[in-house]
Formats: sequence, C-alpha cells, structure tokens
Amino acid sequence: MRRMTQAPPGPLSGVRVVDVTTQLSGPYCTWLLAALGADVVKVERPEGDAARAVGPFIGDESLYFSSINRAKRSVVLDLRSEEGAAHLAALIRTSDVLVENLRPGALARLGFTAERIAELNPRLVFASISGFGQDGPLSPRPAYDVIVQAMSGLMSITGPEGGEPVRVGVSIGDIAAGLFAAVDIVANLFARDRDGDGGVARVDISMLDCQLALMENAIARCLNTEQVPGPLGTRHPSSAPFQAFPTSDGTIAIAVGNDATWARMCRAIGRDELVDDERFAGSMPRLVNHAALEAVLVAHLRTRSTSAWLEALGAADVPCGPVNSLPEALASDQVAARRMIVDTPGWDGAPRRFVAAPVGGRDGGRGPAPRLGEHTAEVLDELVAAERDRA
Repeated sequence: MRRMTQAPPGPLSGVRVVDVTTQLSGPYCTWLLAALGADVVKVERPEGDAARAVGPFIGDESLYFSSINRAKRSVVLDLRSEEGAAHLAALIRTSDVLVENLRPGALARLGFTAERIAELNPRLVFASISGFGQDGPLSPRPAYDVIVQAMSGLMSITGPEGGEPVRVGVSIGDIAAGLFAAVDIVANLFARDRDGDGGVARVDISMLDCQLALMENAIARCLNTEQVPGPLGTRHPSSAPFQAFPTSDGTIAIAVGNDATWARMCRAIGRDELVDDERFAGSMPRLVNHAALEAVLVAHLRTRSTSAWLEALGAADVPCGPVNSLPEALASDQVAARRMIVDTPGWDGAPRRFVAAPVGGRDGGRGPAPRLGEHTAEVLDELVAAERDRA
C-alpha cells in the first residue's frame, strides 16, 4: 500500500503521479490531481524548481511556489546521474501517471525515451505539457505565458476598444494548459481501468493549442465569417448591454442576454421607455446601436450608487454584479460560503491562506507545499519496499 502523507482521500486516492515539472503549467496540473486525492511525488533537480526563487516570500518560503505545490511530496534526484535516473525509473515503474513540462526531447535525452517509458510501465498515463506540443515546426521552441497569449491572438482581442493589445492579468496560457492536461489525464485513467491494458496513454498538451480552444466564440467568427475580432473593453461581441458601467461610486457589470431580461432591466432602473425604443427593440438592434445604448446607460447609471443599482437589478432577476477589487472579492459572503479560501501550514508553522482547488470537495490539496527534498528518504524507502515486493 502506498503511503499518502499529503493527499487526503479523494476520487484519485491510490493513484501515484510522478511530477517532473517546473514553474506553472505542470505544477498547476499536478496540484489539481493532488486536490483530487492523488499522491503527487514532485521530482526536483538538486537546485529545486525555479519557482522556489520567485517572490513574494515569507522567510525563505515562496508564496508563488507554495500556492501551486501544496499537498505534494518533494524528492531531489539528479537525473543526469546513474543513481538519480535509476530512482526515476523505479518511480515510473510503480506509478500511474507521469507529468513533465520540459522542452520536447529533454526527457529522452536523459535516457527516458517513449519506448523505455513503455517498457518500464505499459499501464502508465504519460503527459507532456509544452509551449507548442511535441510536433510541428515550433515544437522545439521555449515559451512562456506572454508568448502564447501573443501568438494565439488572445492579446489582440483583449483591452480597451481601439487600444493596444493587452495581456490577460493572470497567466492563462499556463493555467489553461494545466487544466486541459488534468482533464486528459483523468480521462485516460478512466479508460485504462475500463478497457484494461492498452499500453502507455500519451497525453500531448500544447499551451498554444489551449489558448486557441479558450477563444471558441472569437475563432468561430473568424473562421466562418468575414469578421476579424478585436478588443472591446468589457463589452460582449454578440450581446448588449453586456458590459461594465460606471455608477456614482464604483462600477457595475450588467449582462442582458435576451429581450425579457432587457425589459426587466429597463423597468428596474426606471427607464421603461427604453423597452419600446425602436433602436433597442431586439437583440440585434441593441447590438448594432450599442454606442447609443451605452451612452444612455452610462449617463443614467452614474446617478446612483453601485449598491442601489445592485439591489434594484437583483430584485428584478437581472444578472449583475459589482466590479470588485481582489480584497473585495475575497471578502465576499459567497466566497466564504463556498469555502474557497483555505488555511495551509507554512514552513514556519504559521498558517498561509490560499485559494482552494474548486474540485475534490474543497478538502483536497490542503497539505503544505514541501521543502526541497523533504520526502526524498521517505519515497526512496517506499521504492525499496516495492522492489522487494516485486521480487
């Protein structure tokens, strides 16, 4: 029986993941697997994951590293050494999943070709995350989030209307790749257990591919019409009003998706006459005349406070919400009710507060992030025991 020192019971209890990843995309994927109950063994080079050196810090603990490496075990292996490579081979042999986000070909150059991995463990789910995938002309190139945001076209549709391209405010290129990888890994584990031994399941996740997949609406329009999407600020390309508006003391977002909601909104804000205004009588007229509609609503919504409009619109069942700062969002009653902020022990014994993984019932992934090599002896002892059991 494998020891699960970090991960609590969950849907993936009993699944061991060998995590040969660094920075964000791979660790984000394996953090989700840990939150689902998997035993994630993070294999680090002697100098550690480069994310350990990224601030902010509390003492010598990187909050960036800790946020996405919770509930994992850290093992230090020098994969360029014969001993380190032998230990990785033993880990692969006794695990269910291998995740790596090295540059394509790097693992093979360390002696772990696809063929050798298949020999070590024919039931393995082997997942690779990279900037551009394992094939194609750009495959060997390095990539970071801003690179794939730029190359995918995402930056070209983000920002104020008529403005310069803008990077999305989080590393969506890395995070999307981690999410898609986790989904594909879980699907392959299910298929393996349903269908039996079908050989190594290969998962090839490209950050660029994932960015394209996130832009379903924009790309569908680009491929099938003559439209070339561009930045629209907070406005939606297909519905109006569907954006943020200034109030007397802040900003509110309103989303009108059909005529019935439009009528309720107009009455809720005290502008009943807009319901029958021919410029706005229907989804398409509102979209075509969005500039005129925006001018009317901006002028009117500035006359009252955000809370007053939220109360009126909420009572009319109109989708709406305040444009919050991060502290405001994190302090909301809804976030508290959903248990989306969790306390995790820090290296100094004091609690650290992080966002919960929105999977696995919120109880997964609560273990602390490991110190570099904290579990090396523990995991190697398990490998010795496993080899003894095999003999």
